[in-house]
Amino acid sequence: MRTRFIAAGAAVLALLMSVIAMTQSAQAATGLHVSGTKILEANGNPFIMRGTSHAHTWYASQTSSFANIKSLGANTVRVVLSGGRWTANSASDVSNVISLCKQNRLICVLENHDTTGYGEQSGAYTLEQAVDYWIGLKSVLTGQENYVVINIGNEPYGNNNPSAWTSATKNAISRMRAAGFQHMLMVDAPNWGQDWGFVMRDNAASVFAADPQKNTVFSIHMYGVFDTAAEVTAYLQAFQTAGLPLVIGEFGNMHSDGDPDEDTIMAQAQSRGVGYLGWSWSGNGGGVEYLDQVTNFNVSQLTSWGQRLFNGANGIKSTAKEATIYGQPPVSPSASPSVSPSASPSASPSASPSASPSASPSGGAKGCSATYKVSNQWGGGFQGEVTVKAGSSAISGWTVTWTYANGQTITQAWNATVTSSGSSITAKNVSYNGGLGAGASTSFGFLGSYNGTNSVPAVSCTAS
Repeated sequence: MRTRFIAAGAAVLALLMSVIAMTQSAQAATGLHVSGTKILEANGNPFIMRGTSHAHTWYASQTSSFANIKSLGANTVRVVLSGGRWTANSASDVSNVISLCKQNRLICVLENHDTTGYGEQSGAYTLEQAVDYWIGLKSVLTGQENYVVINIGNEPYGNNNPSAWTSATKNAISRMRAAGFQHMLMVDAPNWGQDWGFVMRDNAASVFAADPQKNTVFSIHMYGVFDTAAEVTAYLQAFQTAGLPLVIGEFGNMHSDGDPDEDTIMAQAQSRGVGYLGWSWSGNGGGVEYLDQVTNFNVSQLTSWGQRLFNGANGIKSTAKEATIYGQPPVSPSASPSVSPSASPSASPSASPSASPSASPSGGAKGCSATYKVSNQWGGGFQGEVTVKAGSSAISGWTVTWTYANGQTITQAWNATVTSSGSSITAKNVSYNGGLGAGASTSFGFLGSYNGTNSVPAVSCTAS
């Protein structure tokens, strides 16, 4: 009797565990999710964050930053928001931010900055208040799980009582799940994000276990605390040894509290498959203006830090891979239209951006086709996108060509190497998007200028 009872109990327990595992898997597959130390897309494809932060809450009119960040190769942007410590970002504004991310094929890490330095900095909000803010935005966040990561609170504890971080973070995660959020959650470390007391490192396993969906990623900020290769390597290794997911949610090339070892940070992140997000695009003040990556939000004026982050060894341009969710056209958002990427906020379109696409003939074996469209247009400028599709066989590279009839010029491009000779344009794949399976597709984008007419050219595609 006892034996049969134990056996039956074991069978029930096994079934229950199987159901739980399937439920968790189904929940995680809603969008971006954690698997061991890795971040995966809903289709199981690994995704490694490579990008920067944009201080949207203080510079809400700088909507061109999204396209400009993308143009330098980023696949992710971390967007600074506020729920009231500064001018609050409304649901409609956040919806528009998500729209800008999707238009520019970026994964959107939304972070609440109100919690910065809680316990040490006057006016800082609690993680409880941060969760209240996210719950107030739930209507515009639901359904965006493929595109949005919720960074619950930036640097949620200073150096006073950082041990309280553990229970506060568990409670915040529990409330987010109870409210119905299916998104991947990101949690920052205490000690102003740098975790020099190792509170996050030593309690990460229990915090992760507190998430019923097991879909939380930890974020370390690396500034002066991480000024040696040994410190950087040891911290990253601790999370890999524990089998827990970690991203470098902020870092710089210098700081008032010490000189971060950005070379090791970037090299170790690349070798370990760890995401990183530099701080920050532009607009820094208070003595840390050196952390600006471009001057006055001008993408053509990269600072030394910007050059290092985007174009240097193990930098964004050479290592970022676009999320595969963008292999198909982004879902059309219900948000109000965003300001066009290169226009000032007051600019209004002077012509329709919905010119009909022009496609090259369908490709056969070792062939490809390309479709050109104008995705946005304003007085004197436009944003274009070309989708490349492999034919009936896999290809290892592609080249798209076209000739402008109206004197158009391309000023910036991303996800392709674009060159021009007079009115003739040649676009070639970059290292990470040349290989396409049979029938698979990828896209590249660009900004351009025109004068008078902006007709859609015929395009051709050749494959290797």
